[in-house]
Amino acid sequence: MVDDHTFRIEQERKEKDHWFGAAHDSPIPHEARHTFKGLSYYPIDPALRFRLRIVDFPKEEVLTLPTSKGTEQQYLRYGYFEFSVGGQTVRLHAYRKVHAHSAHESLFVPFRDATSAKETYGAGRYLDLDFEPSGVYDVDFNRAYNPYCAYSDDFVCPFPPPENWLKVPIRAGEKTWSKA
Repeated sequence: MVDDHTFRIEQERKEKDHWFGAAHDSPIPHEARHTFKGLSYYPIDPALRFRLRIVDFPKEEVLTLPTSKGTEQQYLRYGYFEFSVGGQTVRLHAYRKVHAHSAHESLFVPFRDATSAKETYGAGRYLDLDFEPSGVYDVDFNRAYNPYCAYSDDFVCPFPPPENWLKVPIRAGEKTWSKA
């Protein structure tokens, strides 16, 4: 029997695969869409979904992230999560865009882990977290996704900062995409 969480993740993956293969604004290069059979994902792992309270920074500092095009993007250090994964306690920082339209805009969590450049996109993956007034977030690595620059050089993607380079493997979410 498939639980609600697993069902939702499976549905999200099917919808994303359909959109990537069919949409005119898909990040998959046009010439690769006719052979696109879907992205490669890790099996859904409930152990890599966490309910975590964010530790807010008393003062949001600006962090400048380099991008895949050699430019820079600015984010505010919003807070961090501490949790145990793979037998280790890790810290993962969350950011907000400097010019966010609202103080309640989603949080951006770019990260690298021990699978980066081996099983997953080398530059890292992302999580987007809906703003939670309670301060408790659903940090679900099963929803970790590749930035669009993993599919095409037409996109500009910020790189995860070293403070979000995890030494443990996170075998959840999207794997490396192969054009073949």
